[in-house]
Amino acid sequence: MDDALKPQLNDLAHMRDAVLFEGATSHQRYTRFWLLLILSSIIAAAGVVANSDATVIGAMIVAPLMLPIQGTMLSTVLGDRVNLVRSIVLLVTGALGSVGIGWLVGLCVFVPITAATNAQVAQRAAPDLIDLLAALAVGVVGSIALVRRDISDTLPGVAIAISLVPPLVVVGLTIESGAYGNALGSMILFLTNVVAIIGTGIVVMAVYGASRLASPPVSTQRVRRRGAVVVLAIMAVIVLVPLSISSVYSTRVSTTESTVRDVLQSWGAPQGWEVQQVTTQNGIVNAQVEGPPPAPDTAELEQALIDAGIDPDQVLIELVPVNVVDFDAAD
Repeated sequence: MDDALKPQLNDLAHMRDAVLFEGATSHQRYTRFWLLLILSSIIAAAGVVANSDATVIGAMIVAPLMLPIQGTMLSTVLGDRVNLVRSIVLLVTGALGSVGIGWLVGLCVFVPITAATNAQVAQRAAPDLIDLLAALAVGVVGSIALVRRDISDTLPGVAIAISLVPPLVVVGLTIESGAYGNALGSMILFLTNVVAIIGTGIVVMAVYGASRLASPPVSTQRVRRRGAVVVLAIMAVIVLVPLSISSVYSTRVSTTESTVRDVLQSWGAPQGWEVQQVTTQNGIVNAQVEGPPPAPDTAELEQALIDAGIDPDQVLIELVPVNVVDFDAAD
C-alpha cells in the first residue's frame, strides 16, 4: 500500500500520554480528572432529576471516566502492571465518587427518583443486549481514535455516545430512593460499557499491532496480559447473563403489552372508547381506556383477553368515562 494511503498511527508515547496518569504532569492530570468528574456528576445528577436530555448529554461530554477505562485497556495490551493497577484504582474510585454524588443530590430531592417517575432513570435501569451492541461499537471507535491520528477528532462524539457517568449517578439517586432494582440495572449498564470498551480496545490494539510498539515483551508481560484477558472474559460472562435475561423479559413484556392494547382497542372502539396507555409494573399490565359512558361489557373483555392468551388476573384496566358538555345545546 502507498504510504500516503496508510492510516497515520499515533506513536506509543502519544497514546500513553493520552490515557495514562504518569510522568511529571501526573499531578495536574489527577487534579483535572477529579475536578471534571465532580462537575460532570453534578451536571448528570441535575439532568436526571430535571429529566433533561440536553443536560445529561452535557455531562457525558465533560465526564473523564473514559481515560482510566482506556488506560486499563492500554496497560493490559502493554503488560504494564503499574499503570494497570493505577488505572483500575482510578476507575473504581471515580465510579464510587459519581455514585456518592448521585446519592447526595438525591437527599436534596423531595420526590423519589425511580424508573416509574423519571424517564432518564427508566432509560438506564433495564439494559439489554442492544445496549451491549452499542457499547461494543463505541468501544471500537474510541480505541481506533486513540490509535489513529487522522480520526482522533471523533472523541467528543464517542463521549456523547457512551454512557458512563449518568448510569452511576442514577445508581446513587435510586439507592437513596430505595429503588435497589433500578440501581442494579444502572450499574450493569455501566459495567457493560466498561467491559465493551476494554474488550474491543484490546482487539483493536491487536489489529493495529500496538503491542509491538512497546519494549520487547517478556514472559511475565505475556502472563499478565493473559491473566487480564481471562478476568475480562469472566466479567463479560457476568454482564451477558443479566443482559440476556433482561432482553428476554423486555421482549415478553413488549409482546404482552401490544396484545393487550390490540384487544382493548377491538373491545372499546365500537362504542368510542380509546386506549390511552399500556404499561407494565411488577409483572402487572396496567391499561387506561377513556370513552363516553356507559362502558362496554367487561365480561366480553375478559373473554377476549383469555382468547388472546393473556391471563386477566395479570391485567389491571382503568376505565375513565369522558363527559362532553355542549353549552350551545344546553342553551
